[in-house]
Amino acid sequence: MMSIRQRKAIRTTDVCEDAPAQEENVKSESKLPSGCTSRRLWKILSFTIGGTIALFVGLLTSVYLATLHENDLWFSNIKEVEREISFRTECGLYYSYYKQMLEAPTLKQGLHGLIYDNKTESMRTINLLERMNIYQEVFLSILYRILPIQKYLEPIYFYIYTLFGLQAIYVTALYATSWLLSGTWLSGLLAAFWYVTNRIDTTRVEFTVPLRENWALPFFAIQIAAITYFLKPKLQPFSERLTLLAIFISTLLFSLTWQFNQFVMLMQALVLFTLDSLDMLPALKVTWLYVIQIASLFLVCILQFFNSMILGSLLISFNFSVLIVRKIQTNMKTGSFFNRLGKLLLHLFMVLCLTLFLNNVIKKTLNLKSDEHIFKFLKAKFGFGATRDFDANLYLCEEAFGLLPLNTFERLSDTLLFYAYIFVLSITVIAAIAVAFHNLSVSANQHPMDKVRKCAVELKPETAYNLMHTILFGFLALSTMRMKYLWTSHMCVFASFGLCSPEIWELLLKLVHLCNSKRICVIRYSVPILILLYLGCKVWPGMMAELSELREFYDPDTVELMHWINSHTPRKAVFAGSMQLLAGVKLCTGRILTNHPHYEDKSLRERTKAVYQIYAKRSPEDVHALLRSFGTDYVILEDSICYERRHRRGCRLRDLLDVANGHMMDGPGENEPDLKAADHPRFCAEIKRSLPPYTAHFTRVFQNKTFHVYKLTRNK
Repeated sequence: MMSIRQRKAIRTTDVCEDAPAQEENVKSESKLPSGCTSRRLWKILSFTIGGTIALFVGLLTSVYLATLHENDLWFSNIKEVEREISFRTECGLYYSYYKQMLEAPTLKQGLHGLIYDNKTESMRTINLLERMNIYQEVFLSILYRILPIQKYLEPIYFYIYTLFGLQAIYVTALYATSWLLSGTWLSGLLAAFWYVTNRIDTTRVEFTVPLRENWALPFFAIQIAAITYFLKPKLQPFSERLTLLAIFISTLLFSLTWQFNQFVMLMQALVLFTLDSLDMLPALKVTWLYVIQIASLFLVCILQFFNSMILGSLLISFNFSVLIVRKIQTNMKTGSFFNRLGKLLLHLFMVLCLTLFLNNVIKKTLNLKSDEHIFKFLKAKFGFGATRDFDANLYLCEEAFGLLPLNTFERLSDTLLFYAYIFVLSITVIAAIAVAFHNLSVSANQHPMDKVRKCAVELKPETAYNLMHTILFGFLALSTMRMKYLWTSHMCVFASFGLCSPEIWELLLKLVHLCNSKRICVIRYSVPILILLYLGCKVWPGMMAELSELREFYDPDTVELMHWINSHTPRKAVFAGSMQLLAGVKLCTGRILTNHPHYEDKSLRERTKAVYQIYAKRSPEDVHALLRSFGTDYVILEDSICYERRHRRGCRLRDLLDVANGHMMDGPGENEPDLKAADHPRFCAEIKRSLPPYTAHFTRVFQNKTFHVYKLTRNK
């Protein structure tokens, strides 16, 4: 069992009575000196200072997270096998391909080994570049081999430093988004501070370094920053083209590095669809964003050797449906309020029906079933009927896929982030509702200036986008805890923008009849400064104490197992066991696996369920036949799974297997009436008694306090 132990050694408008009319087109970064040259110099100075601070804060965050990682594991002092074991579950599997590329005699042979891989799944040759998002490991391995750094930097450090470096880019992108929204870099500084002080809820990079989201989220943050800038009105053509290029590249890199990209971008497409339908974004710009999403996914599909799961994604079907229906329903934004509302509902219905139709046609044409477990999981999660499906229940029982815990909001409130977020969200939602009703009440044929004069509230397109983004991703995080990192980081951006936004404070001060430009300027700068001082006083001692706490990675049982496998089993031996453990076996020993944690393949899910019968109530003959059908030579049993107490009854792995097999679960509690008593005892427990039916098929060759390894007899 792995553990960590102590180390031994405003823009203001003419609605304010005191604000001059000329201020309508002046950005309120601060009171600008008179004269065009002075204003330009001030902007350059402000941009230079803000940009320098952004880079500094990003690098500081990177160093901070890397130091926590080092202090938590004593990474520089532990053995190589311990470093590799610290890459838990699927993280170890991904890192193993980086290691495999570096150990290959040539780059060509390394790539060939990934495209024609026969070690990740026994008795099967698979294309890893098609099945998994590991282009980042390929790129890093090539970079490491061609750069003259081998003498100074170990491969594992080059890998983790790259990921911690991406965190610097992540924080800088969050900083830039907040700055773009508010018009002051002070907002970006507050967003970065909130990101760091709420580290537990904004990132988990320091203890799951190779996780796909740690690669992808920095590029997603860059994309959001670029979209925020792109949605600003009156961009120069060159700036617009350059921004579109930045959006495309960041979207492509985000999609290429994370297998869940299509679901995240579907949420983003829903944001664009909602705002476009309510006439809150320029239609042409929205079309460009739809096209970029489609183009990025198609390019990723090509790079992943025409991965069918991408072609069958809901995102592609949805985006095509929106573009088609928009061409058909050209008069959607004309007419009276109720007329437009009816057209909007019809538009929504047509898009939904066409999306489902296209998606079903694509999936049936491609015979695609790779993502069916996700929809079974979602169906059961949101109460559309219970399921006995093993794969769906495996997700349902994991805490990471459950509802967001309430203590998350307690932690976010301690740093004032949640209070600020709710404050800003409430005001912008009210403004958005007012603008939406106004847009639906006014025909699209009316002159734009007339529309502005009649609407008492203004909501900029980039603000509307980030508002809908935070709302939809908030719902996603509330329903699925693992997705909270998409929301909490943007929460920092949105809350800090609102506190520094002249428009937000203008709306608020108008309600109490105290609106003037000086008050707005004082409040929008003093509030974030006071919060930064509060955060410094409250969080600094805790951060220093955290940095001074030195611990050490300690998992002797797993280390002993890996050493035994390396020294006592053939290089081509096939191992069966839990998905999480086998990822470590692949990384540390290079042995062949029966199954692994990358679960986005139907045949692999079926194989995993068959291998997991070692923890079910099955006869030794059945288990032996199942394992040998995958070419298994050795099976590793874990007491922590066989006698699991971490999950409640009904969610333990052995319970999921019993229910899927139609057997009654162990222990006190109710069972479904149609479940029956099993004909055989639990395999993982009974095999330890060394009874003849078991010894005839399995011979124990290794054991310690955590693991038991059995060698399978060959079929006669």
